[in-house]
Amino acid sequence: MSTRARRRQRRWFETGPIKVLGVLVALGVVAMVLVVAFNGTVHKALNELTLPLEHEDIIRQQSKEKGVDAALIAAVIDTESKFVASAESGAGARGLMQVTPEAAKDIARHSGATSFHTSDLSNPEINIKYGTYLLAERIQSYEGNVAAALASYNAGPGPVEKWGGDQLKVDNITYPETRAYVELVLERQKEYRAKYGSELGYGGG
Repeated sequence: MSTRARRRQRRWFETGPIKVLGVLVALGVVAMVLVVAFNGTVHKALNELTLPLEHEDIIRQQSKEKGVDAALIAAVIDTESKFVASAESGAGARGLMQVTPEAAKDIARHSGATSFHTSDLSNPEINIKYGTYLLAERIQSYEGNVAAALASYNAGPGPVEKWGGDQLKVDNITYPETRAYVELVLERQKEYRAKYGSELGYGGG
């Protein structure tokens, strides 16, 4: 082996492993960044799928205007329609908060609207406005008892009076569907407040 070849070999043994180690470290850092980014994207996608949030600007505005917790509004929308504006129930309730045309006409009349068409309930702004109006009205009717208001929103005021009116507790609800509805909305309310704090106007995420 020539002297020049031996020098090249010696230089490689002195610096080669360090260069290889540097490349491996760099590749490892890139891999970690990709994993974190991928996991973040997957987490966000799953979060939006299992706990979606849209129209937060309208929700915040209606929350402020009508004094109803923004997370509660979002929780009702999620439970009623999963944020599908075109949703319609077998009973004819429509839109994000599943407002019936009859209730909407009454709200429109009391709120000074010049006209109302059933198709208006597919409009997110109108639907959230009317649905929040109903929630606020029922929360006030039951002296701030949110569980009673939600039970009334789902089953109507008649059964709620039998279950205790403004003294209603969730355990008093005898309709399985309504009880499950109230429990789910209250749980979702906590989740929306925790996961979408800044979006819903709580000043933190």
